[in-house]
Amino acid sequence: MIKSLRLQDGRLYPATQQPAQVLWCSKPDVGDHDWLRLHFRLDEHAVASALDPDEVSRIEFHPDSLFLIWKRPQSYSGQDNFSFDVSSFGLLLRDDCLLLICNDDQPLSGLGRREMMNGPMDVLLDLLFNNIHHYLGHLKVIKMVARELQQKFNSSLENRHLLQMFNLSESLVYYINALHSNGAVLTRLRNHAEKKHYSSDCLGLIDDMIIENNQCYKQAEIYSTVFAGLMDARGNLVNNSTNNLLRKLTLINVVFLPLNLVAGIGGMSEYSMMTAPLPWWWSYTALIVAMLGMGAAMVWGLRRMARAS
Repeated sequence: MIKSLRLQDGRLYPATQQPAQVLWCSKPDVGDHDWLRLHFRLDEHAVASALDPDEVSRIEFHPDSLFLIWKRPQSYSGQDNFSFDVSSFGLLLRDDCLLLICNDDQPLSGLGRREMMNGPMDVLLDLLFNNIHHYLGHLKVIKMVARELQQKFNSSLENRHLLQMFNLSESLVYYINALHSNGAVLTRLRNHAEKKHYSSDCLGLIDDMIIENNQCYKQAEIYSTVFAGLMDARGNLVNNSTNNLLRKLTLINVVFLPLNLVAGIGGMSEYSMMTAPLPWWWSYTALIVAMLGMGAAMVWGLRRMARAS
């Protein structure tokens, strides 16, 4: 589906007639592919790259246009089991229009952070600037989710929370790769803008985006390192808790197995035959007292062995 948008008074509005400054192609079908090839000379490889979520960010310069692939964070929902994903979309910039190719309606959400957009280049920069702030917002959410998981983990020590922390750590790895490749695109775009003698405001905005993208990259890198260390520590904590539980169960077995043996012997008819001259309450009282004394002696011995080790 192809939508047309026009620039008026620094803002984007739906356009019903051609030409339009911004063309938005979401979920292109076979007819849209033919239209893109006819009007923009985009081959199947370029369109497939724009729609491939695993495509690496890159920028290509042509005599009358530039084409770039940009990595963006996908909208997060609580049903994703704390998984933050990234995807790709393509942009083709000409002097008279900007073409967006994507798989959903997300890229233009929140567009219009700048006060005035006078041309397709302004729309492109505003779109990239908005995506960088989207990354920053997701990193804040990741930090809040990590704190919540830490509290749950400290109270329950369930493997489910450890798996959720693993999902967060994996998402940060994807964010780091996306931000690194986006930074390379911004650097090349800055060099191209300088060669083409773009305005100082445009160059300044690209410089600001490079700085904020680098800060976002460093922040994601720090979070990833911290989460990796915390996951190792929490994994060791779970193993230590399991070892302590098994140790306690082993001590219980060591104490009660001999007592079960003595109780089994005392419950047989031979014991009654051996203690026939004594009243039954004396013999069985002596058996119970002997079992309690044996259990206390084994507990005392095991405690001394634990302190000695």
